Amino acid sequence: MDHSPLDDDAETGDPLPGRPVRGSETGRPMMAALDLLGRRWALRIVWELRFGKSRFSDLRKTIEGISSSTLSQRLSELLAARVVTQTAEGAYRLTNQGRALLLALGPLELWAHTWARAVGEDRTSGQA
Repeated sequence: MDHSPLDDDAETGDPLPGRPVRGSETGRPMMAALDLLGRRWALRIVWELRFGKSRFSDLRKTIEGISSSTLSQRLSELLAARVVTQTAEGAYRLTNQGRALLLALGPLELWAHTWARAVGEDRTSGQA
């Protein structure tokens, strides 16, 4: 029987394309991505790695409010999804896929700034 690298991941419950995830029994790629990135702290971890590599303890300090167990779980999921990799020194960094994800998030960052200004203007003008 042929062995696929995704077969190993199927036992871990990590959200990956081609396997059942929240919202999709077939694991359509977009649904798998939404499941992975919709997990608490996942996008924040990716965002914190945007400037380069970081050790677990540094991520733990930078991301206020995240528990060590949650950080460990999210890093495990991001590693399985090949968004993050771990260096020989133990630091985490984005893979090519992770950097491509950051590029995809660029328009969302622009939208967030526009949204923040609009919300601020609504507050100062008394609109709800």
